[in-house]
Amino acid sequence: MKLQDMIGLSVIEVEEGHEIGKIADIMVDSNWTITGIELESKSFFSSHVKVVAWEEIVAYGEDAVMIRSATSVVKADADDVPHTFLLGKNKLKDLQVITASGTILGRISDVYFDQKLGNTLIALEISDGLVTDLIEGRKWLPCSEEMSIGEESVLVPAMSEERLQKAINIVNG
Repeated sequence: MKLQDMIGLSVIEVEEGHEIGKIADIMVDSNWTITGIELESKSFFSSHVKVVAWEEIVAYGEDAVMIRSATSVVKADADDVPHTFLLGKNKLKDLQVITASGTILGRISDVYFDQKLGNTLIALEISDGLVTDLIEGRKWLPCSEEMSIGEESVLVPAMSEERLQKAINIVNG
């Protein structure tokens, strides 16, 4: 499943069956794991965001994310969220991917995770520009422990360009 596919999904608490909100973003850490979700907020100027920790998510699918209860939603300071996928100051989307040997591979267009593996990110979808995407398609780079997230780029091991694969559609694992 792609992180982009989770954006906008309804978040429903299982105790009462109420919709709590919709997913605005996905929170990740430097170990390439999903740590939680950020919910849409009506306040644009607040420094706080509504988040649900990954441990509070009971199930997730193509149509909705199920959480334990309404109390699973907590406010967090936006500056305390280490990395997000789509929004915020430390977002992964559109970060440049560069090898340790100085080769630019492109920019992150999406991130894959396998539902069978839980919250582990398995690959980056990399775009090398519109023309290249149209001619060759986007590329897929498997995540590894050697990859690190910086402020302006993701640093990957040298020779990672040899590990690039044509992007594939992973739906529910």
